[in-house]
Amino acid sequence: MRPETVLVEGGRPRRDAGEPMNLPVFLVSNFHSEKGGRLELDGSGDGPRRYSRVHGTPTSAAFEDTLGALEGGSAVAFSSGMAAAAAVLELVPVGGRVLLPQDCYMGVRHLLENGHNIGRWSLETVDITRPRSLTGSLGGADLLWIETPSNPLLEICDLPALVDAAHAAGALVAVDNTFATPLLQQPLSLGADVVVHSATKFIGGHSDLLMGVAVTSNSTRHEALLERRALAGATPGGLECFLALRGIRTMGVRLAATQASAAELARRLADHPAVTRVHYPGLPGHPGHERARAQMSGFGAVLSFELSDAAAADAVCDAVQIIAFATSLGGVESTIERRAKHPGQEHVPAGLLRLSVGCEHVEDLWHDLNQAISQGR
Repeated sequence: MRPETVLVEGGRPRRDAGEPMNLPVFLVSNFHSEKGGRLELDGSGDGPRRYSRVHGTPTSAAFEDTLGALEGGSAVAFSSGMAAAAAVLELVPVGGRVLLPQDCYMGVRHLLENGHNIGRWSLETVDITRPRSLTGSLGGADLLWIETPSNPLLEICDLPALVDAAHAAGALVAVDNTFATPLLQQPLSLGADVVVHSATKFIGGHSDLLMGVAVTSNSTRHEALLERRALAGATPGGLECFLALRGIRTMGVRLAATQASAAELARRLADHPAVTRVHYPGLPGHPGHERARAQMSGFGAVLSFELSDAAAADAVCDAVQIIAFATSLGGVESTIERRAKHPGQEHVPAGLLRLSVGCEHVEDLWHDLNQAISQGR
């Protein structure tokens, strides 16, 4: 089946007469146990489901089956994207070494910096857009963390080249695939060891849940992720899994619409006299355009653009009327935010605005952006 069909058909109940079309919400913490059976406390094993913190629920299993099929591996659902990232980082041995991109999600950066400060691992920031410059840094590294496209500068890296270099040095590769989604990029097929998503974003798609997911094609790493989830109590709830599974059914049509609008807005913003730069890999002038064409099947629904300074960018956030001034992204509603105001984003230009394009009509979005930019000039 093609990915768009997997989105709709994945994790469905059996098609027997009288069976429901959709998997119901399983609001349950425990299940009847097999008498004399043993309860695995780490989430591993193939026995019957007994306790939802350890084994999940039928709804979470359906969600995991669907994401695993899309990414080409075995998925583990978590209570948030940060919980998924934290579990992946626990694959790093104590005292190990992690390489982090210069441009990446600030939550992961803060988590890695915290681990560095308490001696859990050492951390080095690198420029993943220049694979040849990593030769020295990769020696002795245990994990290379990658974002492509990155947040919020939409940088594109050469995934196959980075994976080959990291593996040659003995390092694992984890890829945050939130911006691309499994529809536009499958890092496992390009050699990555683990893929992470914030299912809060495009997968859920309606800004009404917190969830994350990690996917790997290695059975040992899959068991390790299940164990970390169970021990940390990071299993998602039944309602969240139901909402994420329902949201993923429409991700194909949502992404097609929002990506088309993002491309059009990027072109218009690039021609706007008040905009100094647009970051969107779908633009031919983007430095990662050709690489994105080679390893992605689309350019996504997030872009960023720069105005003259922070005051002009803040004025746009104050003036938009349809686009929501809010953090997060990937919902049916468009959101805008000045990212440099956050701690840990010092590398981001002060006047940069990140725009997550939603399902509103593109002409309404352009009118809103244009009037807001005009007011801020």
